Amino acid sequence: MEALFALCVGVLTTCGVFLILRGRTFPVVVGLTLLGYAVNLFLFSSGRLSINSAAIIGSTDQYGDPLPQALVLTAIVIGFAMTAFVVILAMRGRGDLGNDHVDGRIPDHSSLSDKERN
Repeated sequence: MEALFALCVGVLTTCGVFLILRGRTFPVVVGLTLLGYAVNLFLFSSGRLSINSAAIIGSTDQYGDPLPQALVLTAIVIGFAMTAFVVILAMRGRGDLGNDHVDGRIPDHSSLSDKERN
């Protein structure tokens, strides 16, 4: 189970970084969201993965650490707020600049032939 969890965190991180490095705003927003999910899973796994463990001490022999759960809940709220901010920022940039490229410039494809563009 730990190997699968680590693999999921690695795949989410890789896909998130790949999308963040794209040149348009929508993939950047999706990449930031995926990276946020990867961080949330990493924080959640830092409290040890255990099955049938209560978060309250004294009700069972094993208990789950409530601190990573609280950190993940806080990170979810902050991630949602940051996603909303970045979407509004992207919409404003699209409205002001007329395109959705991250740096505001449309790449020059004049050196490509018509066959290579399609």
